[in-house]
Parts: sequence; structure tokens; C-alpha cells
Amino acid sequence: MSQRQTAVGNNEGNEIFAGNDDGLAKIQNFEGKYPKQLWALFFSEMWERFCFYGMRGMLTIFMVEKLLLSEKDANLRYGAIQAFVYAFTFIGGLFADKVLGFRKSLVWGALLMIAGSFTVAAAPENLFYIGTCLTIVGTGFFKPNISTMVGALYRSDDARRDAGFGLFYSGINIGAFLGGILMVMVGKYYSWSIAFSLAGIVMIISMITFILTKKNLGPIGLSPLEKVPEGKRKTYEIAVYIGSLLVLPIVWLLVTNTAYTDMFMYIIGPVTLIYLFMEMRKYSSVERNKLLAALVFIIFSILFWAFFEQSGGSLSLFALYNLHHSFFGINLDPNVVNNSANSVFVIIFSPIAGLIWVALAKKKLEPNTVVKFGLGFVFLALAFWVFFYSRNFADANGLTSLEIFTLAYFVITFGELCLSPIGLSIMTKLAPKPMQGLMMGMWFLASAYGQYVAGLLGAGMATADENAPLTDKLIAYTDGYKQLAIYALVAGLVLLIISPLVRKLMHEVK
Repeated sequence: MSQRQTAVGNNEGNEIFAGNDDGLAKIQNFEGKYPKQLWALFFSEMWERFCFYGMRGMLTIFMVEKLLLSEKDANLRYGAIQAFVYAFTFIGGLFADKVLGFRKSLVWGALLMIAGSFTVAAAPENLFYIGTCLTIVGTGFFKPNISTMVGALYRSDDARRDAGFGLFYSGINIGAFLGGILMVMVGKYYSWSIAFSLAGIVMIISMITFILTKKNLGPIGLSPLEKVPEGKRKTYEIAVYIGSLLVLPIVWLLVTNTAYTDMFMYIIGPVTLIYLFMEMRKYSSVERNKLLAALVFIIFSILFWAFFEQSGGSLSLFALYNLHHSFFGINLDPNVVNNSANSVFVIIFSPIAGLIWVALAKKKLEPNTVVKFGLGFVFLALAFWVFFYSRNFADANGLTSLEIFTLAYFVITFGELCLSPIGLSIMTKLAPKPMQGLMMGMWFLASAYGQYVAGLLGAGMATADENAPLTDKLIAYTDGYKQLAIYALVAGLVLLIISPLVRKLMHEVK
């Protein structure tokens, strides 16, 4: 078994590292609810999420107000940028599995994201797309690998894993909360250059945090080529670094032309599935069944994110045009609420939800992962019904209640908690160890398709003319949210119906 295979963590890994005090067994046999290494990964991811969600929160508004794009084009461009961010996580996961290992991938991704943030900051309106392309590729190397390292801290049969991912997910949302508030407020009211600079600064903090604490990870995240002669290994690594820079002009072309985005999305999905099925032939029937179960979760997650990620597109414009600036008498920018409310609720309820899963597991009452996914869609449907229902609180000028809007985010949070942290966890449970980076990449590739579809859905809701009354915009967007509520409910019911079949494919994994 290679170093890479033992590094990602399973029961067999405990035996292999049994004689190594710094090995995997010592890490995984921790006492208490959380391993100490989780906290370092928590803070590294927290600052990366500050960068990512802060940038995401600014994208549509910046493109409408500063790049002067129409609402429809801004939604499409938003979907394209976000889709490529997640699509490159698949590529980043693949190169981490095959060449770099998780640690080097993470540091390289951080460097590219830092470069991208400061590039945009230098001239936001002129260098926006160049800096964005650097950030896209950098996120691809960073995002899937830190999540996989979290999974490696646990044995595959450890009931504490979901709680660990719940805490980790809380860290994600602390970063999202801070970035969503600070970067949007600084950008809109002070300086877009300073706002984009903030993203670069926090990524420096994230990278330094990881570098200073990686020694505690034992064998986790090391290169799969550790036993390859150093000269040959360095050649492969340098080739990956150079290749990721050479691809930047292609990314720029794809992002700035949504027709090319369509072409890319039509190709990458089928190619990825073909590659997955080819890799599956190397494994036993039980492992193939687990991968098929993982594929079910991945497919349904596309639908979930297509609806959920309206937050950065149509809901961002809805907040810009159709919400009062009063929240229980307090003057608040609706887009600050749009970019932070969900994060606040996740920070509060994510650790609680994780501990509830642990408590239910001890009593053998915990719902299985398929049921959790189904419940996630039910909450999502209810949330979009609330977004739709907000039209009943609108005044004659087309402005509606910020409080009802926030209530919808409260509801949507529980849908997210039933799906997203559980999804990160289940990918590490179902995937064979040499494929964990790849499957985590596929999980995020599904998010890419969700983001892409989110852009199309948002553009489809932007039916009102740019100069139309705000009441027309209100009706157009809320009609769209009603349709999303129906689709989400149907998807949730389908998942609940097929849960026995998917559970059978999962075998012993819960």
C-alpha cells in the first residue's frame, strides 16, 4: 500500500501506522469529541471562506454597478465564475491524489488566491477577470483538499465524524459571515480596491496558519509520490504548477464568454463520469456499489445548490432592489443581511446539529444520510416558499419585508445543515482511499453544475426590463422562487422514496 493510501485514514491505516508515534493511529484514536488537528484546519478554512464568500457576495453587485452588466448577464456571468471555481476543485483534487498531495496543493492554491485578490485590488474594473481567473484556479487546489484532510482525522467507522464536519462547517460559516459583511460594506461604501485587498490579506493568514500547524498532521496529506526519486517527483510537481498557470488564458476565455461556459459544462460532466466509471473497474463490487451511492448524492446535490446558490445571484439583486433597509427598526443594508444571515444561523446551529447526530447515534435513532438529504430538500422548499410569500408584505413601491427575507434564510439553514456538512463527510466514507481526493473533487464539481444552473435560473427570473418598476421585479423574482419551492419539494420526496435502495448500495456505511 502506498503512502497516499495510508495517509487518508481507514481501519487498515491504523495497523500500518501502529508502530509510528506520529502516525495515523495516534491521530485517529483521539479522546473527546474533536481531534486537536481539526482546530488548525478549522482556522485555515475559515479565512479561505472569508475570501471566497466575501468575493461571492460582491460579484453580482459589482458587475451590475461597476461593470454595467444587465441583471440577466450578471446572473449568467456569476453562474459561470462560480461554476469554474467548483469545477477546478475536481482538477485540484485529482492532482492532489496523483502528484502533489493535499498539503502542497493547499499551499499552491492559497498563493494563487492571494495573487488573484491583489490583482483585482490593483484595478478592480480593468483587472477583474484576470484576478478572478487566478482565484478560480487557486480555489480549485485549495478547497477539496482541506476537506479531505478533515475526513482523514477519523476512522471510517467513527460516529464522531459528522460532528467533526459540523464543527468544521461552522468554521466555514464564521469566515463567510465576516467576509459577507466586511467585503460588501467596504466595497459598496468605501473602496472596491480595499475590499478585494481584504481577501488577499486573510488568505495570507490562512496559508500561514496551515504552514505552522501541518507538522501535527502526521502522514495526512503527504504527496503520493513520496517514494518516487526526488528529482522525478520535483519534475512532476513543477509540471503541475506550470500547467495551472498556462491554463489561465483558457479560463479567462471561458469566464468572459458564457457560450464557451455552456460548451465546457456540457463536456466536463460526461468526461468526468467516464473517468469515474473507468476507475471503478479497479475495485470490488462492494466498493463499486458505494461509489454508485456517492453518485446519487452528487447528482441530487446539483439540484440543491442550483436552488440554494440563488443567494449570490437573484437573491442578491432581489435584496438590492426589493427590500426595505429596516430590520426590526434597525437600519441595515439588505445585501449585508443576504450575505451574512445564513452564516450566522449556521454558526449557531451547526455544532448543535452535529452533537444531536452524535446523541441520536448513541441511541441508534440517527436518520441515515439519504433521509438527511431528503429533509434538506424539504427545508429548502419551505424556505423558497417563504421567499415567495414575502411579496404579500410589499408596499406600493415594490419594497418588501427584510424580516421575512431573513426568516427564509433561517429555514434554509436547516436544509443546508442536513446536506452540506453531511455530504462532505459521506464522500470520505464511501470513496476507496486512493479515490478520496477525486470523489471530494466530484462533490465540488456537482456544486459547479449547481452554480451553473443557478446562474441560468437567476437569468430566467430577470424577466422584468432593467427600467421596469420595482413591483415588476418583485413579481418576476418571487414567481421564480415559488417554482423553486415546488422543484425542491419533489426532489426531497424522491430521495425519501429511494432511500432504502441507496442504503443498500452503501452497505455498512451510515
